[in-house]
Amino acid sequence: MLTRCAANFLHGLCPCRWLAASESSRALSSRAKHTLDYSRVPKVNEEDLEEKFVRGSGPGGQAVNKTNNCVVLMHKPSGVVVKCHQSRCQDENRRLAHDLLVARLDRLQNGDLSVEGQLRAAELRKASEQARRQRRLREMKAKWREREGLGSPDRDRTP
Repeated sequence: MLTRCAANFLHGLCPCRWLAASESSRALSSRAKHTLDYSRVPKVNEEDLEEKFVRGSGPGGQAVNKTNNCVVLMHKPSGVVVKCHQSRCQDENRRLAHDLLVARLDRLQNGDLSVEGQLRAAELRKASEQARRQRRLREMKAKWREREGLGSPDRDRTP
């Protein structure tokens, strides 16, 4: 028996899953996390997916090469294919492949309004605000030095 949150997580309805799926956990303010619009995220039906388990490759030797733990998901209506082999565990790869597929479909359908695009826009807003504050602080310090007659900080230093 799955809890309600676990069921939402499996069907792509849980927002905490999107934040974990984005490239590492980005440091956003709590306000920015709550302003993301998840209403446009596409819902993926299990009937629309074609799932294959293939042999993986890469580091891990015999344990990886002889088990079918690499997951290939194909979304039939759009033709989008996702391959995931980040873990040795087939169930985990299956979940990660589903996350990647939903994120890719969201990016294709919604562009800048996708969750990933919204996160990128929030980061850009945060960076520009930080740059504006730093520039303002530098200007205030320069005005104070000029008012106090201290000159520029480079001129006062001796080698």
